[in-house]
Amino acid sequence: MSDTQWLRYEVFEKERPDLPHRNAGSVHAPDDEMALENARDVFVRRPNCLSLWVVAANQIFSKTVEELAADSSWQNAPLNETSEMYLVFQKQGQRQAETFVNHVGEVEARSAQEALRQALEKFSRENVFVWWVCPVRAVTRSEDGDAASLFQPARDKEYRQPNFYRVVTLMHELKAAQQEARPLDEDML
Repeated sequence: MSDTQWLRYEVFEKERPDLPHRNAGSVHAPDDEMALENARDVFVRRPNCLSLWVVAANQIFSKTVEELAADSSWQNAPLNETSEMYLVFQKQGQRQAETFVNHVGEVEARSAQEALRQALEKFSRENVFVWWVCPVRAVTRSEDGDAASLFQPARDKEYRQPNFYRVVTLMHELKAAQQEARPLDEDML
């Protein structure tokens, strides 16, 4: 059986200049550029978005604090000859309100495993539940010059809460009408 599923990309959005990029969810796409467009269509329906990043999920090396405590064999991975920059992300806490994996900085390393080791030394571990690292080269980013065409249409669109559409009320009315009509149908038999 062959895999026909498109690649999964993690999506990171930046809503304000004073906030970091944070993981908003994921999309599937055949390539990086389509992933960026899909991310815009799915996650930029409500303002404000200043920047989007997408990263193929298979480019992200991740560990939970439980995995770090239980097994250190991940640290034995071979190192590349040259180093490169890695983005570091943290998810702090496990409460529902703390669902985002936030960008906290960068490290230079010769492998994802070495990048995680450096991140563990460089960044605060307080309340961190999950660590992600990925090479900067794996990130497809929206460009500042494209911001107007990517994000402006969402700013001009009025956002409506789901209850605006009266779907639930309409469904209850239809169901009540069906139940009223049903006894008449049974009497005719």
